[in-house]
Amino acid sequence: MMMFVTSRFRCLLITLAVALLMSSFAFATKKFEPQFYPRLEVQKAHDAISVDGDLNDPGWQRASKVESFVERYPGDNTEPEVETRAFLTYDENNLYVAFLCQDDPATIRATMCQRDRFGGDDVVRVLIDTYGDATRAYELFVNPYGVQKDILWSSVGGEDIGYDLIWTSAAEITDSGYQVEIAVPFSSMRFPNKDVQAWKVDFQRDRPREVYRQYSWAAYDRNEQCWACQWGTVEGISNVRPGQGLEILPTVVSYQSGRLMSDGQGDANFESSDPRGEFSLGGKYSVNSDVTVEATYNPDFSQIEADAAQIDVNTTIALYYPERRPFFQEGSDIFRTLFNSFYTRTVNDPQFAGKLTARTGGTSIGFLSAYDENSPYIIPLGESSLPVNTGQSMVNVLRGLQSIGDDNTLGFMVGDRRFDGGGSGTVLALDGDIRISKNYSIDGQYIYTHTTEPNNDTWKPELGDATFADGKHTIVLDGESFSGFAFITRFLRNSRHWDFNIDYNQVDPTYRTQVGYDPLNDYRNFSVYTNYTIYPKNSVLQRLTPGFYTAARWALDGTNRWQQVNLGLDGQLSLAQTYFSLGYEQREERYLDRRYENLWTANFGFGSQLFKQLGYDISILRSHNIARFAQTTGNETSVAAYLTIKPADRIVIEPNLRYAKSTDAATGDELYSGYIARTRVRYQFNRELSLRLVDRLPDKPVLGAVSWLDL
Repeated sequence: MMMFVTSRFRCLLITLAVALLMSSFAFATKKFEPQFYPRLEVQKAHDAISVDGDLNDPGWQRASKVESFVERYPGDNTEPEVETRAFLTYDENNLYVAFLCQDDPATIRATMCQRDRFGGDDVVRVLIDTYGDATRAYELFVNPYGVQKDILWSSVGGEDIGYDLIWTSAAEITDSGYQVEIAVPFSSMRFPNKDVQAWKVDFQRDRPREVYRQYSWAAYDRNEQCWACQWGTVEGISNVRPGQGLEILPTVVSYQSGRLMSDGQGDANFESSDPRGEFSLGGKYSVNSDVTVEATYNPDFSQIEADAAQIDVNTTIALYYPERRPFFQEGSDIFRTLFNSFYTRTVNDPQFAGKLTARTGGTSIGFLSAYDENSPYIIPLGESSLPVNTGQSMVNVLRGLQSIGDDNTLGFMVGDRRFDGGGSGTVLALDGDIRISKNYSIDGQYIYTHTTEPNNDTWKPELGDATFADGKHTIVLDGESFSGFAFITRFLRNSRHWDFNIDYNQVDPTYRTQVGYDPLNDYRNFSVYTNYTIYPKNSVLQRLTPGFYTAARWALDGTNRWQQVNLGLDGQLSLAQTYFSLGYEQREERYLDRRYENLWTANFGFGSQLFKQLGYDISILRSHNIARFAQTTGNETSVAAYLTIKPADRIVIEPNLRYAKSTDAATGDELYSGYIARTRVRYQFNRELSLRLVDRLPDKPVLGAVSWLDL
């Protein structure tokens, strides 16, 4: 009997050993499988979640889990070096996202800084397309200190880095890496008015070391040009609605100015003006998940950081600045078009403004109305633009956009500006973006404008006797009326290796918008751009992309304005995140009735993140080009250098220098020169409190264009 039991016990042990061996072998040989178009069913949290970076709250117990991340860059859907897990759940008020990021904590790169200001850090991000049509999406980033960054992406205009969303985040660095918690209020997002939601979502992680690596939940086909089409699908979020009601933001701003005044006896006294104050009021009402109404009176934009300085030397057109004012950010993706037919910075100094944005199904509508007290007016010409302040005006813009399937849109825009004392500018536009296949697409826009100039007897341009449209109209603002057309069409290919873009656009001499950014007119453009990306294997060279570009411009009377050929090469090294770019341009141009030949430009740029405390970017340009204000040719040199120094995770020192100089090609005399040199030091006490010092050397005066922001 004992022998029988022992025999059976031995058989059991052998069976268990074989089973364990087979199981271990199966686990060890389990093949890594990237997931294309993954799906996730979300469970509602039954307990509370506190967003503090600690994932032990009971509300996370029922959260849906994502573990199958892939390396999408530089790897092509390969297995990541470290593990990443993401979690998703929700309650009546918020969408909750969490990340567990495995890593050596000593190698983690993180900066304690203001919102949106980190760069080169370890980052997790969640991408959310609530309408699932691949035309707009929220991008939410969090670094290992819980600092936020957010971007609004649209298929027409790309990424709007000035966009800000109201949401909550926290993070914690642990012994095994770092973890992040995110709560996004449903009241902050726009999504379909349905009982059950189905959103396109992706979870991603950026891991910058010697090589910058990016991991994602969804696997990506580099031969598929539609980015958002390839995200996963999240289903099961049910019975949620964005918050309704009224938000009110009152503001009182007081200010006083003064200056030193000479008394004529060699002494100076400081004379101050009387203190002044202004009141402003803003409000926002969310009618439902589809409709939002916003209004503001005498808005205070003093909290907006000043625009980045630009060297306007040797340019003849008005400068372009990004929009950072919060009022204009809600629904900003709706108003974007290829020709920038509504440039919100033309609503320069609104006394009051109102806006409505609505989305239902695949239809988006935006309407904005504003009374502007200092209205910029751009007179576009064939070779330059003339900005002038025309005083007060009323602006109305209506935009409609219809999405058709994934990554296809059709839209229209009506814009109108009426100036006090007479004069107007009206814009009617149709546009579309059609995806032919996963590699090819066509987009375009057709625009009609009607202009009645205001009468402005006080503005006398230097070229006051100049005319346009074969002498039919003068450039002075004398009440003339005229109409014009413009259109643009592009044929594009995007793939893993070979990309190209064929572009034709045309603008009449009488085309003029007063709500858009159109600094030039009277031209036909044709251009072809192509590049080929090479991904070397087992090489210090991570990526190499040679490119070719050729373009030509004609006036509508057939005069050749310019033609150029460009050769370029850029690449990425698997060493200190080093990049480089080289370019050469050969050009001929007709400017102010004179033909300039053998113009050329050579440029070189490079940069590295040497280690997490030090990064740099340098660009050098040398050219033989037109000195436009001197109407001759000059040999130009320009240099830009940027340093980022982080002696501690709360201190960032950013010195930078931009310099440009041109000398007469024949005589060697200086034609123009100018520089901008500044150093910014930031100290972050915590996520809410910071100290910033800016030291700027006096900029050397230069010859250049005037922006309407200076008027």
